[in-house]
Amino acid sequence: MIMRPGHQLLLPASPFFIWGSLVIALALNMLQNMGLWGRAAWTPDLLALVLVFWSIHQPQRVGIGAAFVFGILLDVHQGALLGQHALSYTVLSFLAIAIHRRLLWFSVPSQALQVLPLFAASHAIELAARMATGGSFPGFWMFLAPLLESFLWPVVSVLLLLPQRRAPNPDAHRPL
Repeated sequence: MIMRPGHQLLLPASPFFIWGSLVIALALNMLQNMGLWGRAAWTPDLLALVLVFWSIHQPQRVGIGAAFVFGILLDVHQGALLGQHALSYTVLSFLAIAIHRRLLWFSVPSQALQVLPLFAASHAIELAARMATGGSFPGFWMFLAPLLESFLWPVVSVLLLLPQRRAPNPDAHRPL
């Protein structure tokens, strides 16, 4: 694979770290729903953020099936329409996998702008599923959630790539 100039070669991602970060994101979403704000429409969906990250960086390990399972788990936890988050997350994962090769050539702030439409589409699908079954409109504050998720993209990128960064190698005889 041709790398961009100035990009660091990363270590392989541990499957335990990938799935552990997804489970932690699911737990944080569940805690966020039970916390101070409840299920506020403007709160960012941390699970969607981590799913998109791993769908872009590890599409062979985290894909549409994982997104569906995590979506069903979140639907059951929230007592929402069964399949609402599952549909949203599967479409989100499909779109992330579709653009993952192109997206990795951009810098992290540019990636945040590139994933903003994905998050907006995900929330639009959730809203459409909710409204089609007679649910109420959560308010215009829900349009803030994709923006917050896009602003959190650089933070999530740094945190989730941190274990894969190579330590500085003082040996001048090895190129890697």
